[in-house]
Amino acid sequence: MLIAQLTDLHIRMPGQKAYRIVETDRCLPPAIAALNRLDPRPDCLILSGDLTDFGRPAEYAHLRDMLQPLDMPCYLIPGNHDDRTALLAAFPDLPWQKRLDDFVQYAIEHHPLRLLMLDTVVPCSPHGALCSRRLDWLAERLAEQPGRPTLIAMHHPPFDSGIDHMDAIGLLEGRAELEAIVAAFPNIERIICGHQHRTVFRRFGGTLASICPSPAHQVALDLRPDGPSAFILEPAGFHLHLWHDGALVSHVAVLGEHAGPYPFHEENGQLIDD
Repeated sequence: MLIAQLTDLHIRMPGQKAYRIVETDRCLPPAIAALNRLDPRPDCLILSGDLTDFGRPAEYAHLRDMLQPLDMPCYLIPGNHDDRTALLAAFPDLPWQKRLDDFVQYAIEHHPLRLLMLDTVVPCSPHGALCSRRLDWLAERLAEQPGRPTLIAMHHPPFDSGIDHMDAIGLLEGRAELEAIVAAFPNIERIICGHQHRTVFRRFGGTLASICPSPAHQVALDLRPDGPSAFILEPAGFHLHLWHDGALVSHVAVLGEHAGPYPFHEENGQLIDD
């Protein structure tokens, strides 16, 4: 099974620029085209939050139109820039009809790897939280199939990265409780996240938690204490998570046109040496 992950799309309307710089709606189509060209093609795509920039119905309608060429199932969760009501209205046919109450939190059962999608949104706030209802739901779902390999997707990462201005709006509530739940279930292969617009990895609760870059702008890599809030137009990217031989292997993919691939060897098998 191959899972693609895109995150932090921050979709705005055509001609509008996020932070006066980035035409985010022009960044998604090349990413969709790149996913469709992959061989093997991913079995599904997880969009791990900040799908739009302001959570407006028109932005979700635009996003839905841009996702039409996608040749694989797509599972969405909200981020702090999203609005649950507008998101649900724009995507009523996605598999969250059995979600938890008003949260966009649900399970995907029909893949070899079980997918549990968590909602970390605090309305009108940039930071994330997992309240007791959301945590109880997760613990109950994990207890249903404690031996089945499982991936958890969420927007806010449950750890600090060292980028202070982003850590200040990370998962500020429910982090310790989440770690205790995760530690009790060794079948959790990975926790995949967004929010920080960079590739970051950390051990968490006995498993590996990862953050995915954005197909648009990246957060500037500044590990100084109290470094300023800033973004940078580094190469865009996404993650590919390959479930293979009983283990999950993750790759960082870079978007854009690049020279190659070139061979290492001659046709006779000799290493090229000229």
